[in-house]
Amino acid sequence: MRGRAFVCGVLAFGISLAVHADWASAAESYAIAMHGAPALPADFSHMPYANPDAPKGGRLVEGILGTFDSLNPMIVRGLAVQQIRGFVVESLMARGNDEAFTLYGLLAKSVETDDSRSYVTFHLDPKARFSDGQPVLAEDVLFSWALLRDRGRPNHRQFYSKVTKAEAPDPLTVRFDFGGAGDRELPLILGLMPVLPKHAVDVATFEETSMSPPIGSGPYRVSAVKPGASVTLTRNPDYWGRDLPVNRGLWNFDEIRLDFYREANSAFEAFKRGLYDFRVETEPLRWHEGYDFPAARDGRVIRDTIRPGIPQPSEFLVFNTRRPVFSDVRVREALTLLFDFEWINRNYFFGLYTRSASFFAGSELSAYGRAADDRERELLKPFGSHIPSDILDGTYRLPVSDGSGRDRATLRAALNLLSQAGYELDGTMLRQRSTKAPLTFEILVTTRDQERIALAYSRDLKRAGIEASVRAVDAVQFDQRRLGFDFDMIQNRWDQSLSPGNEQYFYWGSEAADNQGTRNYMGAKDPAIDALIAAMLEAREHPAFVSAVRALDRTLMSGCYAIPLFNAGEQWIARWNRIERPAATALNGYLPETWWQRPDQPK
Repeated sequence: MRGRAFVCGVLAFGISLAVHADWASAAESYAIAMHGAPALPADFSHMPYANPDAPKGGRLVEGILGTFDSLNPMIVRGLAVQQIRGFVVESLMARGNDEAFTLYGLLAKSVETDDSRSYVTFHLDPKARFSDGQPVLAEDVLFSWALLRDRGRPNHRQFYSKVTKAEAPDPLTVRFDFGGAGDRELPLILGLMPVLPKHAVDVATFEETSMSPPIGSGPYRVSAVKPGASVTLTRNPDYWGRDLPVNRGLWNFDEIRLDFYREANSAFEAFKRGLYDFRVETEPLRWHEGYDFPAARDGRVIRDTIRPGIPQPSEFLVFNTRRPVFSDVRVREALTLLFDFEWINRNYFFGLYTRSASFFAGSELSAYGRAADDRERELLKPFGSHIPSDILDGTYRLPVSDGSGRDRATLRAALNLLSQAGYELDGTMLRQRSTKAPLTFEILVTTRDQERIALAYSRDLKRAGIEASVRAVDAVQFDQRRLGFDFDMIQNRWDQSLSPGNEQYFYWGSEAADNQGTRNYMGAKDPAIDALIAAMLEAREHPAFVSAVRALDRTLMSGCYAIPLFNAGEQWIARWNRIERPAATALNGYLPETWWQRPDQPK
């Protein structure tokens, strides 16, 4: 802990707290949209997906698979409690969850920028307070920006380093200049920056894991911690922002407890016993058959099926192309052919899933099945050799098997590609012609569902002479190995919005490939990907933005970095009926912060 006199350290970050009278003025606004105008007027009273009359009180218990050893989700080290962001630590602005990417005032009551978005200025709400009563000031914002730029997670370091100058003309105003970066998303990225109290953060120990309750400006405070087992958040009765339009109808529970479970089956059994209040179901077999227990039959447990308006969450088997075995795109394409989706979907998932090769499936941003328009072709022209003609003209389709688990046509096509890549069958084993080394790799899994898919896939690979072993580890070890890129193949999901932006560098940018803790699990290093993400960020109008994202999608599909497994078009939520939710659902899907406890239930 440090006092507010810690000034010289902040100045060491290169921050100036000087007034610039020659700044060009721009109109202040209550909100900012990535493209177009905000959907809500300046005098909006509440978010359309919130119930402004929701009763306050009660407790929400959430079950989480895994564990934690840190309360700081803003650093690489450790397994942190992610809910600290939002519930305890706020940002300058808040997302409108009914829009692709629009931010409304929170700690900052207003925002201003120019047409080229070469800078952004935030005007802080003078009522904003941290939970210890200290005001939120410009020096806290500048301190947070510099701290996260230098010591935060890789995405923070990457995004915030694009700021060329940061200044505070007065205690409640902050301006960030971008020096012609050409990134129109940067004002919004800064708007979502977590704001930490300068007086309560020790820079020297910030990157170390800690169980000390952080001080934030959000609606909740950490009131109890059982390391690795649970975290209790208690609503701050003096929360400064409780009457803001963005918060009306949100943060309704007096207490939120996060209970952690090491194993998926025990977590489900705990839910059946009522030990926690809701779960997001991700296993179709369980959703289809597992809810036949008394509380679900008599209505005490409610099952909600929600169709969000964002790109469908898509599961992939990811190739770690840092491994020599996956360095040849023909090998990756052949292994994609050998995955029998039709058999797995029928036998394991009751036909509940669909399949798309797109990383933005089910949305207008997807290039799968669409011919490239003129804007896309112009963007892709310097990288024409990267994109197969069928992906460019929209005729490419994922292989469709006969569903027998023994499809001969896909096997022949796969073996032909493998032969081109220098492999041949030696009896029942596929070997590299020159070295005689067998084609073998390991699939790392952590859930029963992942293990079933991996075992079925390894069976199909064996028909081609490929030996794929399946190793099951607990959730903690899986996360550690995934973050450290210590795997051959894993199952993963990249959640996408209708406004993808800077996080795409974090997912598959060349720089992220060598930075542990990023989500470029496949190790993609492609100048085309980097250029197309840049084009996406420079787009001013929606049509140009869509074309840039589709061009990026085509490039990712062409690289065969991951085997598309399935797309989930719905969110499956089970909740005990003591918990209620608004009738309206946000574009982004379920939002527990809008829920409340039934008034007739004990507090």
